[in-house]
Amino acid sequence: MSGKILCAIDLGHTEEERPLLVRAKRIADLDDSELDVITVVPGYSASIVGSFFPKGAERRMLNHANAELHEFVAKTLGEAVDKKIKHIVAQGTVYEEILKVAKDVKATLIIIGAHRPGLRDFLLGPNAARVARHADCSVYIARL
Repeated sequence: MSGKILCAIDLGHTEEERPLLVRAKRIADLDDSELDVITVVPGYSASIVGSFFPKGAERRMLNHANAELHEFVAKTLGEAVDKKIKHIVAQGTVYEEILKVAKDVKATLIIIGAHRPGLRDFLLGPNAARVARHADCSVYIARL
């Protein structure tokens, strides 16, 4: 394959996401591919909700998510690997941002976890299903 793998990480469920990141690294190594990791934080600045937060809160939130993502990758894969991986913190709707970044980085594979479904989700979580349905590249979905 030899290309770019984008692994989507939910920082709200790091213990469940840890095996996903390890698997993504193994797949990247097998295919001699680059590995990027992405996390998406909710967007609120354009809504009325954003007016309740002090100026600069959004930037602090993004910086905090970036630091958490680096820490998670370093603890999971090691400091040396962390330095080689591109960390992406996007803001907005999860599946839309993953698809946008995948296109921007020309990903050949997206790796995403699907949490245990609720009754309305049936087989896949809504974000994983939407990413799989609309991606321009292959998608690997791991049950978490």
